[in-house]
Amino acid sequence: MKAHLPVRETILNRRTYEAPAEGRGDKLRLDFNENTAGCSPMVRRALAMLTSKQLAMYPEYQAPTKRLARYFRVRPEELLLTNGGDDALRVFFDTFVEAGSSILICEPTFPMYRYYAEIYGARISVLRYGSEMEFPLDGAIAALRRKPRVLFIANPNNPTGTLLAQKEIRKILEAATHTAVVLDEAYAEFSGFSAAPWIRKYPHLFVARTFSKVAGLAALRLGAVIAGEKSLALVRRAMPPFPVNLAALVAAEAAVNDRATMQGYVNEVIRLRKWLAAELKKLGATPYPSAGNFLLANFGTSGPILFRKLEKQGILLRDRSKDMGPGFARITIGTQSEMRRLRKAIRKEWKSPA
Repeated sequence: MKAHLPVRETILNRRTYEAPAEGRGDKLRLDFNENTAGCSPMVRRALAMLTSKQLAMYPEYQAPTKRLARYFRVRPEELLLTNGGDDALRVFFDTFVEAGSSILICEPTFPMYRYYAEIYGARISVLRYGSEMEFPLDGAIAALRRKPRVLFIANPNNPTGTLLAQKEIRKILEAATHTAVVLDEAYAEFSGFSAAPWIRKYPHLFVARTFSKVAGLAALRLGAVIAGEKSLALVRRAMPPFPVNLAALVAAEAAVNDRATMQGYVNEVIRLRKWLAAELKKLGATPYPSAGNFLLANFGTSGPILFRKLEKQGILLRDRSKDMGPGFARITIGTQSEMRRLRKAIRKEWKSPA
């Protein structure tokens, strides 16, 4: 039997997003900015206490949202929980973007902004980070005069590590009179800054957060959108009734109740981020300032060969040679022993072009 499936043209014309290769569990995973130390022991205990009856029920959100709102220091009406950070981004397309309407992004950045834009048939206006990974503020202000539906900014940016100054964000918000401004703060805990307190002043500001990074819950998929109550009410209209599973809710509550573990992880990342940058400079690579749990570094034209050698040893980096130039890689900050293992391997396998 033959059948014709009426697939949308935008789906036929795009490539699928390639998830990380399978079989990463026993390797040194420095490629996807995961918390390599793992989640809090309190999370494991909380998940173990889930009953068969609870798992047979549809999840309830009122109480968990109230408790997680306290963690973000907002009101429950200003917090929307989502099925991972990716879902927190998708909902803006469901709410604001139609086929043919425009969005504004600055690349290189998190690929899901472009991913969703292509699926929804949006026009994508693109700015570029500078040679020193600086955000093109003047270009963004000028582009906002064309009134794109949504401006997506990862802050800190992935993969560059760039953190916008507060005065720069305010300039953008003042200029974006007809645009929803989404600050993707997946790495906010490592930067020490969040724009969440500004949501009551700027009704067009939306802050996206995730529990995948600092809380170490990437496998459970929990994200959040923070915005003013009236603005968030519009986004809620685009959400299904049960977007988040119970295990994710229970795990997130346990994680935020163990702030000492999360803060310890943040402190260690900041310490090792500085250490790794200094060590890479000694080896002849060029690291860039980062406010995330990762570093972007340029190893020059021999970088891709190094990355393949490391991969054969079970050390995975995020090779950015295809979109940023040969030799660029994003490196997750792991534990101290993991970072020392990485340094030893680079020292053995790579010689600086200089």
